[in-house]
Amino acid sequence: MSQPSEETNLINPPLPDQSGETDQPNQDELYEHHRIVVDRGQETMRLDKYLQMRLEAISRTKIQAAAKADCILVNQKPSKPSYKIKPLDVISVLLPNPPHEFEIVPQDIPFNIIYEDNDVLVVDKEAGMVVHPGHGNYDGTLLNALAYYFDGKKGHDGNPITPYLVHRIDKDTSGLLLIAKNEEAQIMLAKQFFEHSIERKYNALVWGDFSDDSGTIVGNLARSPKDRRAMTVVDNPDQGKHAVTHWHVLQRFGYVTLVECILETGRTHQIRAHMRHIGHPLFNDALYGGNQILKGTTFSKYKQFISNCFQVMPRQALHALTLGFIHPTSHKMMHFQSPLPQDFSALINKWDTYTQASRQQNEG
Repeated sequence: MSQPSEETNLINPPLPDQSGETDQPNQDELYEHHRIVVDRGQETMRLDKYLQMRLEAISRTKIQAAAKADCILVNQKPSKPSYKIKPLDVISVLLPNPPHEFEIVPQDIPFNIIYEDNDVLVVDKEAGMVVHPGHGNYDGTLLNALAYYFDGKKGHDGNPITPYLVHRIDKDTSGLLLIAKNEEAQIMLAKQFFEHSIERKYNALVWGDFSDDSGTIVGNLARSPKDRRAMTVVDNPDQGKHAVTHWHVLQRFGYVTLVECILETGRTHQIRAHMRHIGHPLFNDALYGGNQILKGTTFSKYKQFISNCFQVMPRQALHALTLGFIHPTSHKMMHFQSPLPQDFSALINKWDTYTQASRQQNEG
């Protein structure tokens, strides 16, 4: 009697959200990772035909595109669709699979495009815009805007253009977001995100000063048992998802610090949760306790200054500054940068003015 095959789908579904705070699931939740062990009694068959039989919801075209992007491994080696499977072969398949729980209705919503070609679109997202419909945010999202923008347009292959997400950023985080315009580009870009080879740098204003000029935060992230909207670092290495954030100081203001964060992984609220974990919550980050006065004096004048700062930037001080990736067709390295938005720049200017005034007063 043949041994049953083993198949595991390693995708974690996003949790419902009512506030808009956690409407962005983990970066790797955008992908399905299938692991299949071929039956002992399985007859020889082409790899693409076998996968189409086993993964009925996935088209042969998508399987071939995944193989072209080296997203199908047999015994840990990239394999072609024509490979002839053998009993006990271990097949791993990585496929982008953004959730389609909600219908994407085209809506005429303005958004800022900084680059577009036949395969990709780079958007500079404003703070306050949700990327994908979810519980509590059924429309008014970037995908609704993209559906309107691409409505009636056709790609270079003559097919209607469909926007595909390959990563996400939080609702109240501003900055750069990469969109694929066809399935093949989506798969090739998804592989880069899955392998953490995408270059992403963020600017963040955080509470407190640092003793060092740079450092690295390593800590698995999981949903907080106290607040399911938030993420927390867990000590058990078998729990949560591996996350690494590199940081270095850009400018010190005494009570707060402007830092650059480089993501080695891309988890839900990674920078926000990691910074709180080391005692430096993001400025005005309500979910992670940064919307309170955590450093500074008790003088009423200082309290009023902080209140004014919260009004200038009524969101967490986080901006997706740079984005670098290998183009899915030309294979050239692409780099993009987004300047700090007006609210973030105004916040930095207020702190700079305050710091200089305090320094002059102390010297006087």
